[in-house]
Amino acid sequence: MTPAGDEPDGAPRLVLLDILRGVAILAILFLNVSEMGASMTANWSDIRHIGWSGADQAAWWAQTVLVEGTARALLEMLFGAGMLILTERIAAASDNPLAVALRYGWRNAVLWALGIAHMFLLLWPGDILHTYAVAALVACGFRTLPTRALFVVGLSYAAFTLATGLTTQVPAAAHAQMAAANAAAVTREDAFGHGTRAQWTAGQRRVGLERLGGEEVVYVWEAAATMLIGAGLFRLGALQGGWSRRRYWRMLAWGYGVGLPLRLYGAWEATRFDGRVAIAWMWDDVARLAMTLGHVALVALLASRARWLAPFAAAGRTALTLYVAQTLIVSWLVFSPYGLGLYGRLGWAAMMALALAVDALLLWLAVHWVRRFRIAPVEWAWRSVVERRWLPLR
Repeated sequence: MTPAGDEPDGAPRLVLLDILRGVAILAILFLNVSEMGASMTANWSDIRHIGWSGADQAAWWAQTVLVEGTARALLEMLFGAGMLILTERIAAASDNPLAVALRYGWRNAVLWALGIAHMFLLLWPGDILHTYAVAALVACGFRTLPTRALFVVGLSYAAFTLATGLTTQVPAAAHAQMAAANAAAVTREDAFGHGTRAQWTAGQRRVGLERLGGEEVVYVWEAAATMLIGAGLFRLGALQGGWSRRRYWRMLAWGYGVGLPLRLYGAWEATRFDGRVAIAWMWDDVARLAMTLGHVALVALLASRARWLAPFAAAGRTALTLYVAQTLIVSWLVFSPYGLGLYGRLGWAAMMALALAVDALLLWLAVHWVRRFRIAPVEWAWRSVVERRWLPLR
C-alpha cells in the first residue's frame, strides 16, 4: 500500500495501517458503550443485569464473539508497528545512543499524562492510553529481538493464562466470595450511575483508582505482549499490506478457524447461568489473538478491492480525537447525569445501536476533517507537546 501522506511532525503513514486503526478505534466503542451505560462489573459478571431480551441476547453474542477484546488487540498490534517505525526513525536521525530512550520515552510520557487526564478529568475509568504508554516502553526494550523471538515473547501472556488455568484450582468458597464481591460492586456502580452529578464524578474516579491498583500490571503485560506480536507482523509485512492474497486467505482461515470455536464455547459457557466453574478464560487470550489475526486478514483482503473502506483511513488518522469524542458523546452526553442521564436504561441491543450511530457520525466527521486539516485536534495537542513546537493544523 502506498504512503497516505506524512503527518506534520514527519511521521510516515501507510494506508492499510490507517484503515486498520480506524476500524479498531470505531469498533472499541461497541465494547465501551456498555461499560459507560451500565455497571462495568456487570459487563462480565452479570450480563443479564444489563438486559436479556431476544434482541439483547443477539447483540451480546455478536459483540462477544466478534468484537470483545479484538479491537483492543488490534490497537495494541498497531502500537507495536508504530513503535518500530518511530524508533527506527529516531535512531537513524541521531548518533546519540540514548536518543531512542529519551525521545520515545518522552512521547509516551506525554501520552500517559493524556490518558490519566482522560481517566480523572473526563472521567472514563476504562481509558487505555495510560496503559498503552507504559506497555509501549516495556515493549520497546524488546524491539531489537529477531522476528521469531518477538512472537515468542509476545505469546507470553497467552501462555501464562493457559498454564495458570491448567495448574490452578480455585476452591468453591473462593468462587462464592468472588460472586458476592462482584454483586456488591454492581450495586455500588449502579448507585452512583443513577446518582447526582457529584456522586457520579466521585464514583467514576474511585473506579479509575481501583483500576490503577494491582491489575494494572496485568493490563500492561497483555498490551506489551500484543504490541510485540504487532511488531513481528509489521516486520513480516502483514500489517502494511505486503502479503499476497493467498497468504492473507490462509491467515484468515487459521485465525477464524482457531478463534471462532473458542469464542463460541466461551460465549455459551457465559450464558449457562448454572453456577458451574468456567474454564474458557484459560484460552481467552489465544482466542482473542486468533480472532484479531482473522480480522487483520479480512480487512487486508477487502482494502485492495472495496473502496467503501477508504473512509476508515480518515478515522485512523484521527483515532485519538475520535477516542476522546466517544467519551464526550456517549459517557457524558448520553449516560451521565451531566447529560441525558440514561445510565442503566438501555439494554445490549440499544447500546450497540447507539454505538453504531455514534461511529457513523464520527466517521463522517473524520472524513470531512482530513479534507481540510493535516492533523486532528487531540493529536495536534499531543504531538505539539512532544515536538515542543506548534504543529501546523492546516
